[in-house]
Amino acid sequence: MTKNRLTDAIVERGQNGERAFVPYIMAGDGGIEKLKKDILFLQEIGVTAIELGIPFSDPVADGPVIQAAGERALTHGVTLRKVLEAVNSFKEEVTIPLVIMTYLNPIIRYGISEFVSDCAKAEISGLIIPDLPLEEDGLLKPALQKEQIALIPLVSLTSPKDRIERIVSAGEGFIYAVTVNGTTGVRNKFEKTLGEHLQKLKAASPVPVLAGFGISTAEQVEELSASVDGVIVGSAIVQDLYEGKYDEIRSFVQASLNSSVLHS
Repeated sequence: MTKNRLTDAIVERGQNGERAFVPYIMAGDGGIEKLKKDILFLQEIGVTAIELGIPFSDPVADGPVIQAAGERALTHGVTLRKVLEAVNSFKEEVTIPLVIMTYLNPIIRYGISEFVSDCAKAEISGLIIPDLPLEEDGLLKPALQKEQIALIPLVSLTSPKDRIERIVSAGEGFIYAVTVNGTTGVRNKFEKTLGEHLQKLKAASPVPVLAGFGISTAEQVEELSASVDGVIVGSAIVQDLYEGKYDEIRSFVQASLNSSVLHS
């Protein structure tokens, strides 16, 4: 298991009686020059870490809001390389962990060795690759471990028990507990058995467990925070950033952080 600043940041929140709050943003939505502003804003309002989505032409895990953001970023010519170059240019101003969420194809095109090296230069703490199965993680894991970059696994609601055990035992950074069957996007409700599923996952995991997909309100954050170490919120944050609703993001994040005290 790779111990890195991402795990430490989540654990520290728990020790302070809080749950981690990790926003997902689409890097380059509005142009690559906007990325620094978005990251520093989210850092300022107290998020634990930030998941940086990379625009891709075939985003199988993304719902309509994030797909639209990715298409906007692609029209600005944003690529994985440009995102890493941009982050590297202002990394001294970033004090929280950054996680890259991308698909395998852009990494292969980049070149695995060069990609991992550039992630390390940009001080990326973790990597999420939705279309990289556990059985194939050897493509990247050895190189990432040398740089102390966590390869964060996803666990779905439909994963069988034996597979969950294998995924959890290999977990790094945190376990990404997918809360819905399907793509990202706003949900009005979750499966009744979700809380029990998350609690079992947390009990079995040697690293923190964060819940993500479909979480879009402070009430849902509070509900799911009772069972895990934190939450990841994507579509709601992406849409508010696109529309420039910074006060709404600030209020949402603050409400989410305040609610975590109830479950400490």
